Amino acid sequence: GDLALAVDVTDEAAVEALYAGVREEFGAIHVLFNNAGISPTDDDSVLKTGLDAWQRVQDVNLKSVYLCCRFGIPHLLDNDGPHRGSVINTASFVATLGAATSQISYTASKGGVLAMSREMGVEFARQGVRVNALSPGPVDTPLLRELFAKDPERAARRLVHVPMGRFGYVEEMANAVLFLASDESSFITASNFLVDGGISGAYTTPLGDPA
Repeated sequence: GDLALAVDVTDEAAVEALYAGVREEFGAIHVLFNNAGISPTDDDSVLKTGLDAWQRVQDVNLKSVYLCCRFGIPHLLDNDGPHRGSVINTASFVATLGAATSQISYTASKGGVLAMSREMGVEFARQGVRVNALSPGPVDTPLLRELFAKDPERAARRLVHVPMGRFGYVEEMANAVLFLASDESSFITASNFLVDGGISGAYTTPLGDPA
């Protein structure tokens, strides 16, 4: 069955209660997909971003992943067998590359998610729990479409860095998560799983229109 719960992922007690509720409903937990994140407009250059904006982004993007792993991983460790569970934490391609449009706290938070995922992947590898970071490139969402409809020049500047010449689709991110959650990826842990249309591998993009 389905169970949808509204939770403040920055609240320690709320996150702990979330996992207890899911465990009670389903009996066991096998996969954690920690995907909450914000990217507010007041998170900009380091010269412009105030402490309030910095901290708000860190709390939602990084502290929440720490809390969800802290209270979620013990449930995975309770499972039997060699494959006890899989954790997927959403980082970003900006954890690997400097972004063309600066969002200093967002970028720092995603770098933290990547480093933390790597460390936990190593820590729990022998115990049968895998931890990987998913690093999407820019994804075609209503929010992104609205932003770039207002600023086509900014959209073009982002797209020039994508060898495939388009943004990713949400289904492509979901399929990557499905792979990392399943036993099909049983030898993959502590990794940075880039799903970015080739951004991280490109020095420049090919000339001409995408196929």
